[in-house]
Amino acid sequence: MSVIPFHLRDGWIWFDGKLVPWKDAQVHVLTHGLHYGSCVFEGERAYGGAIFKCTEHSERLKKSAELLDFEIPFSVAEIDAAKRLVLEKNGQKDAYVRPVAWRGSEMMGVSAQNNTIHLAIATWEWPSYFAPEERMKGIRIDMAEYRRPDPQTAPCRSKAAGLYMICTISKHRAEKKGYADALMLDWQGRVAECTGANVFFIKDGAIHTPMADCFLDGITRRTVIDLAKRRGVQVVERRIMPEELSGFEECFITGTAAEVTPVSEIGPHGFKPAAITRMMVEDYMAEVRPKAVAAE
Repeated sequence: MSVIPFHLRDGWIWFDGKLVPWKDAQVHVLTHGLHYGSCVFEGERAYGGAIFKCTEHSERLKKSAELLDFEIPFSVAEIDAAKRLVLEKNGQKDAYVRPVAWRGSEMMGVSAQNNTIHLAIATWEWPSYFAPEERMKGIRIDMAEYRRPDPQTAPCRSKAAGLYMICTISKHRAEKKGYADALMLDWQGRVAECTGANVFFIKDGAIHTPMADCFLDGITRRTVIDLAKRRGVQVVERRIMPEELSGFEECFITGTAAEVTPVSEIGPHGFKPAAITRMMVEDYMAEVRPKAVAAE
């Protein structure tokens, strides 16, 4: 099945305060965000026409920009309204929502304090990755060579485009070997996250997850932690060493795109998706969908 490249698709994109035809949403080749990584973005999902945790994502987008030393010239409320507008204009219900903000092309060099800050929002149809039972089979994950950087060397709490360079490389290498993703360690060799998703492990009825101090504390991650606590399941946020992986019984990853996806293998370590993983998959889907229906 052929896939239409994103720049050739039809629809509407919200660009610096107004809706423009999809193919007209262009930037110049000398845009600072392209050359120097001065770009931040969000990944969001709409279920039944409602964007899950819309405002929380907009707030994080603004904060990400601040961490990269620029200010998005739209308020959180304006960004929320723009996302809903473009979703409605494109006539989409179950969709992916991508706000992106970047420094423009007025100055080309490391210093670009006078560059215009742009904001665009695109949406496209994106159903869930897996059918329920297909999802429960679990995915296979490789071990990445690159590590998440020391938080003193990069703005790790920002969803910044530049921080995903090593994620793309690591995911490509994993896919070439037949895996779905790769698990990254942190700069000290401790378990961190996958290339675009947070990771959770289960042992003796408790959920364990790495402390999010050198990688993004995902909104889906926080949602799942809250859902587990509502169920009375103990959630332990701690340092996890790679040699511990063989001692865990279940594993799953979380993210806007992945939602809650069970894992059957990480390198030489095997897991069997079972009761707690299934509960978190089902609870998460129940959490996102009733809110969508109520908002219609």
